Amino acid sequence: MAGKRIAVMGTGASGASIGADLTRAGLDVTFIEQWPSHVEAMRANGIRIEMPEQTLTTPVRVFNLCEAAALRETFDVVLIVVKAYDTRWACELVEPLTSRTGLVVGIQNGMTMDDIASIMGPERTLGAVVEIASNMFEPGIVDRQTPPSGTWFAIGAYDSTTRGRETEVVEVLRHAGKVEITDDIRTAKWMKLVVNAAECLPSAILNLPLREAINVPGIREVMTAAGIEAIRTALALGHQLVPIFGKSHVEENDPSHYATALLDTVLSEWTLPNTRVAHLQDWMKGRRAEVDEINGIVVAEQQTMGGTAPVNAKLVDIAYRIERGDLKADPSNAALLLSTLQP
Repeated sequence: MAGKRIAVMGTGASGASIGADLTRAGLDVTFIEQWPSHVEAMRANGIRIEMPEQTLTTPVRVFNLCEAAALRETFDVVLIVVKAYDTRWACELVEPLTSRTGLVVGIQNGMTMDDIASIMGPERTLGAVVEIASNMFEPGIVDRQTPPSGTWFAIGAYDSTTRGRETEVVEVLRHAGKVEITDDIRTAKWMKLVVNAAECLPSAILNLPLREAINVPGIREVMTAAGIEAIRTALALGHQLVPIFGKSHVEENDPSHYATALLDTVLSEWTLPNTRVAHLQDWMKGRRAEVDEINGIVVAEQQTMGGTAPVNAKLVDIAYRIERGDLKADPSNAALLLSTLQP
Protein backbone atom coordinates (compact mmCIF):
# COMPACT_ATOMS: atom_id res chain seq x y z
CA MET A 1 0.00 0.00 0.00
CA ALA A 2 2.99 2.29 -0.46
CA GLY A 3 1.84 5.70 -1.63
CA LYS A 4 -1.83 4.98 -0.98
CA ARG A 5 -3.70 7.61 1.01
CA ILE A 6 -6.18 6.31 3.57
CA ALA A 7 -8.95 8.20 5.34
CA VAL A 8 -10.77 6.99 8.43
CA MET A 9 -14.13 8.75 8.51
CA GLY A 10 -15.26 8.48 12.13
CA THR A 11 -12.59 7.86 14.74
CA GLY A 12 -14.50 6.81 17.83
CA ALA A 13 -13.43 3.70 19.70
CA SER A 14 -13.28 1.36 16.70
CA GLY A 15 -12.20 3.86 14.07
CA ALA A 16 -9.42 5.27 16.24
CA SER A 17 -8.18 1.78 17.14
CA ILE A 18 -8.01 0.72 13.50
CA GLY A 19 -6.56 4.02 12.34
CA ALA A 20 -3.84 3.88 14.99
CA ASP A 21 -2.85 0.38 13.87
CA LEU A 22 -2.53 1.53 10.27
CA THR A 23 -0.56 4.61 11.27
CA ARG A 24 1.91 2.55 13.32
CA ALA A 25 2.33 0.27 10.30
CA GLY A 26 3.66 3.27 8.38
CA LEU A 27 0.63 3.88 6.17
CA ASP A 28 -0.50 7.37 5.14
CA VAL A 29 -3.60 7.78 7.33
CA THR A 30 -5.87 10.79 7.91
CA PHE A 31 -8.49 10.84 10.67
CA ILE A 32 -11.72 12.81 10.08
CA GLU A 33 -13.73 13.21 13.28
CA GLN A 34 -16.88 15.00 14.49
CA TRP A 35 -16.18 15.29 18.26
CA PRO A 36 -14.22 18.56 18.73
CA SER A 37 -12.75 17.64 22.14
CA HIS A 38 -11.56 14.31 20.75
CA VAL A 39 -9.89 16.05 17.81
CA GLU A 40 -8.06 18.46 20.08
CA ALA A 41 -6.97 15.69 22.45
CA MET A 42 -5.54 13.64 19.58
CA ARG A 43 -3.74 16.66 18.17
CA ALA A 44 -2.21 17.46 21.52
CA ASN A 45 -1.34 13.99 22.76
CA GLY A 46 -1.96 11.46 19.99
CA ILE A 47 -4.46 8.64 20.37
CA ARG A 48 -3.98 6.48 23.45
CA ILE A 49 -5.13 2.87 22.98
CA GLU A 50 -5.35 0.91 26.21
CA MET A 51 -5.36 -2.85 25.61
CA PRO A 52 -5.26 -5.81 28.03
CA GLU A 53 -1.55 -6.48 27.43
CA GLN A 54 -0.22 -3.03 26.57
CA THR A 55 -1.00 0.65 26.09
CA LEU A 56 0.14 2.44 22.94
CA THR A 57 0.04 6.16 22.18
CA THR A 58 0.23 7.05 18.50
CA PRO A 59 0.58 10.53 16.96
CA VAL A 60 -2.03 10.91 14.22
CA ARG A 61 -3.05 13.35 11.51
CA VAL A 62 -6.59 14.43 12.37
CA PHE A 63 -9.13 16.91 11.01
CA ASN A 64 -12.45 18.11 12.34
CA LEU A 65 -15.46 17.75 10.05
CA CYS A 66 -15.56 21.49 9.57
CA GLU A 67 -11.99 21.39 8.25
CA ALA A 68 -12.58 18.62 5.70
CA ALA A 69 -13.45 21.12 2.96
CA ALA A 70 -9.92 22.50 3.22
CA LEU A 71 -8.37 19.14 2.29
CA ARG A 72 -7.06 19.07 -1.27
CA GLU A 73 -5.64 15.55 -1.65
CA THR A 74 -7.83 12.62 -2.58
CA PHE A 75 -7.90 9.28 -0.77
CA ASP A 76 -7.42 5.84 -2.29
CA VAL A 77 -9.08 3.93 0.54
CA VAL A 78 -11.81 5.41 2.74
CA LEU A 79 -12.95 3.55 5.84
CA ILE A 80 -16.41 4.63 7.00
CA VAL A 81 -16.56 3.96 10.76
CA VAL A 82 -19.44 6.19 11.83
CA LYS A 83 -22.74 4.99 13.27
CA ALA A 84 -24.95 3.34 10.68
CA TYR A 85 -27.47 6.18 10.84
CA ASP A 86 -24.71 8.68 9.99
CA THR A 87 -23.58 6.83 6.86
CA ARG A 88 -25.21 8.93 4.17
CA TRP A 89 -24.04 12.36 5.34
CA ALA A 90 -20.57 10.98 6.11
CA CYS A 91 -20.28 9.63 2.57
CA GLU A 92 -21.53 12.89 1.07
CA LEU A 93 -18.86 14.74 3.04
CA VAL A 94 -15.97 12.53 2.00
CA GLU A 95 -17.09 11.72 -1.58
CA PRO A 96 -15.32 14.75 -3.14
CA LEU A 97 -12.14 13.64 -1.37
CA THR A 98 -12.32 10.07 -2.69
CA SER A 99 -10.28 9.12 -5.73
CA ARG A 100 -12.28 8.16 -8.81
CA THR A 101 -10.61 4.74 -8.60
CA GLY A 102 -10.68 4.63 -4.80
CA LEU A 103 -12.43 2.11 -2.57
CA VAL A 104 -14.87 2.89 0.23
CA VAL A 105 -15.57 0.36 2.97
CA GLY A 106 -18.22 0.60 5.67
CA ILE A 107 -16.72 -0.94 8.79
CA GLN A 108 -20.02 -0.76 10.61
CA ASN A 109 -22.89 -2.72 12.05
CA GLY A 110 -26.12 -2.80 10.09
CA MET A 111 -26.71 -3.01 6.35
CA THR A 112 -25.06 0.19 5.13
CA MET A 113 -23.63 -0.96 1.79
CA ASP A 114 -26.53 0.29 -0.31
CA ASP A 115 -26.32 3.74 1.26
CA ILE A 116 -22.58 3.88 0.54
CA ALA A 117 -22.99 2.65 -3.04
CA SER A 118 -25.78 5.14 -3.74
CA ILE A 119 -23.34 8.00 -3.06
CA MET A 120 -19.92 6.57 -3.91
CA GLY A 121 -21.07 4.32 -6.76
CA PRO A 122 -20.98 0.50 -6.74
CA GLU A 123 -17.62 0.61 -8.53
CA ARG A 124 -16.02 2.13 -5.40
CA THR A 125 -17.93 0.17 -2.74
CA LEU A 126 -16.87 -2.80 -0.65
CA GLY A 127 -18.64 -4.23 2.36
CA ALA A 128 -17.15 -5.40 5.64
CA VAL A 129 -18.00 -7.28 8.79
CA VAL A 130 -15.96 -6.50 11.88
CA GLU A 131 -15.68 -7.98 15.33
CA ILE A 132 -13.85 -5.75 17.79
CA ALA A 133 -14.61 -4.84 21.39
CA SER A 134 -13.77 -1.27 22.36
CA ASN A 135 -15.07 1.63 24.45
CA MET A 136 -14.38 5.34 24.50
CA PHE A 137 -15.66 7.78 27.10
CA GLU A 138 -12.76 10.26 27.29
CA PRO A 139 -11.41 12.29 24.37
CA GLY A 140 -8.21 10.80 23.01
CA ILE A 141 -8.39 7.57 25.03
CA VAL A 142 -9.74 4.20 23.84
CA ASP A 143 -10.29 1.10 25.95
CA ARG A 144 -9.66 -1.56 23.30
CA GLN A 145 -10.53 -4.94 24.75
CA THR A 146 -9.55 -6.96 21.70
CA PRO A 147 -6.05 -6.17 20.38
CA PRO A 148 -5.20 -6.64 16.68
CA SER A 149 -4.51 -10.33 17.28
CA GLY A 150 -8.11 -10.74 18.44
CA THR A 151 -9.80 -8.46 15.91
CA TRP A 152 -11.48 -9.96 12.83
CA PHE A 153 -12.68 -8.56 9.50
CA ALA A 154 -14.43 -9.99 6.46
CA ILE A 155 -14.27 -8.05 3.20
CA GLY A 156 -16.43 -8.49 0.12
CA ALA A 157 -17.29 -6.77 -3.15
CA TYR A 158 -20.55 -4.88 -3.46
CA ASP A 159 -21.02 -6.28 -6.97
CA SER A 160 -19.00 -7.39 -9.99
CA THR A 161 -17.50 -3.93 -10.46
CA THR A 162 -15.31 -4.27 -7.34
CA ARG A 163 -14.89 -8.05 -7.34
CA GLY A 164 -11.18 -8.81 -7.45
CA ARG A 165 -10.18 -5.60 -5.67
CA GLU A 166 -10.82 -6.92 -2.15
CA THR A 167 -7.10 -7.61 -1.67
CA GLU A 168 -6.39 -3.87 -1.83
CA VAL A 169 -8.34 -3.40 1.39
CA VAL A 170 -7.06 -6.64 2.92
CA GLU A 171 -3.54 -5.25 2.58
CA VAL A 172 -4.63 -2.23 4.64
CA LEU A 173 -6.71 -3.91 7.33
CA ARG A 174 -4.29 -6.80 7.97
CA HIS A 175 -2.39 -4.36 10.19
CA ALA A 176 -5.46 -4.07 12.46
CA GLY A 177 -6.61 -7.69 12.67
CA LYS A 178 -7.21 -10.94 10.85
CA VAL A 179 -8.88 -10.39 7.47
CA GLU A 180 -10.64 -12.76 5.12
CA ILE A 181 -12.43 -12.29 1.80
CA THR A 182 -15.99 -13.50 1.38
CA ASP A 183 -17.90 -13.99 -1.86
CA ASP A 184 -21.20 -12.98 -0.23
CA ILE A 185 -20.61 -10.01 2.04
CA ARG A 186 -24.30 -9.13 2.25
CA THR A 187 -25.11 -12.51 3.77
CA ALA A 188 -22.12 -12.28 6.10
CA LYS A 189 -23.37 -8.90 7.29
CA TRP A 190 -26.77 -10.43 8.00
CA MET A 191 -25.11 -13.10 10.15
CA LYS A 192 -23.43 -10.32 12.16
CA LEU A 193 -26.75 -8.49 12.38
CA VAL A 194 -28.22 -11.64 13.96
CA VAL A 195 -25.70 -11.34 16.80
CA ASN A 196 -26.25 -7.60 17.18
CA ALA A 197 -30.03 -8.02 17.25
CA ALA A 198 -29.67 -10.60 20.00
CA GLU A 199 -27.14 -8.95 22.28
CA CYS A 200 -27.35 -5.18 21.92
CA LEU A 201 -30.79 -3.98 22.94
CA PRO A 202 -31.45 -6.46 25.77
CA SER A 203 -28.18 -5.65 27.55
CA ALA A 204 -28.49 -1.90 26.86
CA ILE A 205 -32.06 -1.82 28.18
CA LEU A 206 -30.77 -3.38 31.41
CA ASN A 207 -27.86 -0.90 31.57
CA LEU A 208 -25.50 -3.83 32.21
CA PRO A 209 -22.30 -5.17 30.65
CA LEU A 210 -23.09 -8.00 28.27
CA ARG A 211 -21.91 -10.84 30.52
CA GLU A 212 -23.89 -9.52 33.46
CA ALA A 213 -26.99 -9.03 31.34
CA ILE A 214 -27.02 -12.54 29.95
CA ASN A 215 -26.80 -13.99 33.47
CA VAL A 216 -30.03 -12.25 34.53
CA PRO A 217 -32.67 -15.01 34.67
CA GLY A 218 -34.54 -15.25 31.38
CA ILE A 219 -32.46 -12.73 29.45
CA ARG A 220 -30.50 -15.34 27.48
CA GLU A 221 -33.87 -16.60 26.24
CA VAL A 222 -34.85 -13.08 25.16
CA MET A 223 -31.56 -12.65 23.31
CA THR A 224 -31.90 -16.03 21.65
CA ALA A 225 -35.46 -15.30 20.52
CA ALA A 226 -34.41 -11.98 18.97
CA GLY A 227 -31.53 -13.69 17.18
CA ILE A 228 -33.75 -16.47 15.85
CA GLU A 229 -36.18 -13.93 14.41
CA ALA A 230 -33.26 -12.17 12.73
CA ILE A 231 -31.79 -15.32 11.21
CA ARG A 232 -35.17 -16.49 9.95
CA THR A 233 -35.62 -13.07 8.36
CA ALA A 234 -32.26 -13.41 6.62
CA LEU A 235 -33.26 -16.82 5.28
CA ALA A 236 -36.63 -15.49 4.09
CA LEU A 237 -34.75 -12.79 2.16
CA GLY A 238 -32.82 -15.49 0.32
CA HIS A 239 -29.61 -15.58 2.33
CA GLN A 240 -27.96 -18.77 3.56
CA LEU A 241 -26.27 -19.74 6.79
CA VAL A 242 -22.60 -18.86 6.33
CA PRO A 243 -19.65 -19.00 8.74
CA ILE A 244 -18.31 -15.73 10.14
CA PHE A 245 -15.85 -14.72 12.89
CA GLY A 246 -13.11 -16.67 11.12
CA LYS A 247 -14.86 -20.02 11.37
CA SER A 248 -14.33 -22.51 8.54
CA HIS A 249 -17.83 -23.94 8.58
CA VAL A 250 -21.32 -23.43 10.01
CA GLU A 251 -21.32 -25.13 13.38
CA GLU A 252 -25.07 -25.71 13.43
CA ASN A 253 -27.11 -26.19 10.27
CA ASP A 254 -30.38 -25.54 12.09
CA PRO A 255 -31.19 -21.78 12.02
CA SER A 256 -32.26 -21.63 15.65
CA HIS A 257 -29.18 -23.44 16.84
CA TYR A 258 -26.91 -21.35 14.63
CA ALA A 259 -28.30 -18.12 16.05
CA THR A 260 -27.40 -19.42 19.50
CA ALA A 261 -23.96 -20.55 18.32
CA LEU A 262 -23.17 -17.08 16.94
CA LEU A 263 -24.16 -15.43 20.23
CA ASP A 264 -22.11 -17.93 22.23
CA THR A 265 -19.06 -17.28 20.03
CA VAL A 266 -19.19 -13.54 20.74
CA LEU A 267 -19.68 -14.17 24.46
CA SER A 268 -16.75 -16.57 24.69
CA GLU A 269 -14.24 -14.90 22.35
CA TRP A 270 -15.02 -11.15 22.23
CA THR A 271 -16.54 -10.31 25.59
CA LEU A 272 -14.76 -9.30 28.80
CA PRO A 273 -16.53 -8.90 32.16
CA ASN A 274 -16.94 -5.14 31.62
CA THR A 275 -17.75 -5.17 27.88
CA ARG A 276 -20.66 -2.86 27.10
CA VAL A 277 -22.45 -3.06 23.77
CA ALA A 278 -22.37 -0.06 21.45
CA HIS A 279 -26.03 0.77 22.13
CA LEU A 280 -25.37 1.14 25.84
CA GLN A 281 -22.26 3.23 25.22
CA ASP A 282 -24.33 5.56 23.05
CA TRP A 283 -27.02 5.95 25.71
CA MET A 284 -24.38 6.60 28.36
CA LYS A 285 -23.12 9.45 26.18
CA GLY A 286 -26.61 10.83 25.61
CA ARG A 287 -26.63 9.71 21.95
CA ARG A 288 -29.25 7.70 20.15
CA ALA A 289 -28.39 4.11 19.37
CA GLU A 290 -28.59 2.08 16.15
CA VAL A 291 -32.11 0.88 16.92
CA ASP A 292 -33.69 1.18 13.48
CA GLU A 293 -30.49 0.00 11.81
CA ILE A 294 -30.34 -3.39 13.57
CA ASN A 295 -33.45 -4.70 15.35
CA GLY A 296 -35.56 -2.27 13.35
CA ILE A 297 -34.33 -3.79 10.07
CA VAL A 298 -35.58 -7.20 11.19
CA VAL A 299 -39.01 -5.73 11.93
CA ALA A 300 -39.17 -3.71 8.72
CA GLU A 301 -38.10 -6.57 6.46
CA GLN A 302 -40.67 -8.87 8.01
CA GLN A 303 -43.39 -6.28 7.52
CA THR A 304 -42.40 -5.94 3.85
CA MET A 305 -42.73 -9.70 3.42
CA GLY A 306 -46.05 -9.79 5.28
CA GLY A 307 -44.58 -11.38 8.39
CA THR A 308 -43.79 -10.30 11.93
CA ALA A 309 -40.84 -10.22 14.32
CA PRO A 310 -42.65 -9.68 17.63
CA VAL A 311 -39.66 -9.92 19.97
CA ASN A 312 -37.59 -7.46 17.95
CA ALA A 313 -40.60 -5.17 17.58
CA LYS A 314 -41.07 -5.06 21.35
CA LEU A 315 -37.36 -4.45 21.90
CA VAL A 316 -37.49 -1.53 19.47
CA ASP A 317 -40.51 -0.10 21.28
CA ILE A 318 -38.74 -0.29 24.65
CA ALA A 319 -35.65 1.34 23.14
CA TYR A 320 -37.74 4.20 21.76
CA ARG A 321 -39.22 4.76 25.22
CA ILE A 322 -35.73 5.03 26.68
CA GLU A 323 -34.55 7.42 23.97
CA ARG A 324 -37.63 9.61 24.51
CA GLY A 325 -36.92 9.74 28.23
CA ASP A 326 -40.10 7.87 29.18
CA LEU A 327 -38.12 4.97 30.62
CA LYS A 328 -34.66 4.63 32.14
CA ALA A 329 -32.21 1.92 31.12
CA ASP A 330 -31.94 -0.11 34.31
CA PRO A 331 -31.70 -3.70 35.59
CA SER A 332 -35.28 -3.32 36.83
CA ASN A 333 -36.36 -3.62 33.17
CA ALA A 334 -35.77 -7.37 33.29
CA ALA A 335 -39.47 -8.12 33.74
CA LEU A 336 -40.27 -5.85 30.80
CA LEU A 337 -37.79 -7.75 28.64
CA LEU A 338 -39.23 -11.09 29.69
CA SER A 339 -42.64 -9.87 28.59
CA THR A 340 -41.34 -9.72 25.01
CA LEU A 341 -41.51 -13.52 24.95
CA GLN A 342 -45.23 -13.52 25.63
CA PRO A 343 -47.58 -13.89 22.63
